[in-house]
Amino acid sequence: MSVNQLLELFNVSEMMLFVEVLFSINITFIVLELIIDFWVSRKRSWADSVANIIIFLINSLLDKTLFGTIGFICLLPFYYYLSPIEIPMNGWTWLLSIFLTDFTYYWMHRIEHEHRILWGIHSVHHSSKDYNLTVSFRLSIIEGAIEWIFLVPMIVLGFNPFQTIISLVFVAQYQTWIHTEHIGKLGVLDEFLNTPSLHRVHHGSNKKYLDKNYGGILMIWDKLFGTFQREEEKVIYGLTKDIDSNDPIVINIIEYKHIYKDVKHCKNLPDKLRILFGNLTWKPTYFKRREL
Repeated sequence: MSVNQLLELFNVSEMMLFVEVLFSINITFIVLELIIDFWVSRKRSWADSVANIIIFLINSLLDKTLFGTIGFICLLPFYYYLSPIEIPMNGWTWLLSIFLTDFTYYWMHRIEHEHRILWGIHSVHHSSKDYNLTVSFRLSIIEGAIEWIFLVPMIVLGFNPFQTIISLVFVAQYQTWIHTEHIGKLGVLDEFLNTPSLHRVHHGSNKKYLDKNYGGILMIWDKLFGTFQREEEKVIYGLTKDIDSNDPIVINIIEYKHIYKDVKHCKNLPDKLRILFGNLTWKPTYFKRREL
């Protein structure tokens, strides 16, 4: 399949209609929740919600222009030079593609939580002390520039860039509805699907909730790899150290300011690299002496 044919799929494929319908449904849910919360005077930070919407608008512009183009172009060499086969697009391969993308999403999501340089990006999504559907909008404005890297294995397997990218869009769009407190536990669905109850856990800063429930659509990955956690106590939303800002720019850069500060105080290159690429809590022992 040529580059032009791949590009044309973003305009003519029937799957794009499903994307548009799903997006429209999600926007409708978000607007309805805003109206309901305003009507019943539900406690929520409206400044936080406005910040989330502004971040969404910035992301939409970047994804449709710069970052969307970067991701597509970067995947092409893997598709044309490293993929031994070309998997055809049909109903069954779309189901398989979304299933494998969900597996890929689990590991992408988990790695973003485990390595500080990536947490600097993903922490944007966790930094709200509110929990409502607008939080699904709260994604780093540079996330779209790097997430294509995690799709490379699927491209090498033989899925084309269009099918892989749209599968990731479906996994992401599914998760809009789970960012709400208006829906309680859903019984058996909580055992195998990502639901509002399980995703509230993921957004919790409670000690028992940290680094749990990474799944996008399915919870089987969390159960297989030991990161599954049911909602058992009241969730405290936000980061373990809150940023206390509703400025969209501050929300997006503050963790990198913290990383830069730590790197600057490192005494050697190995420590600098470990701050950047190591886990979130590691600090050189001499940091503790400096803090005292």
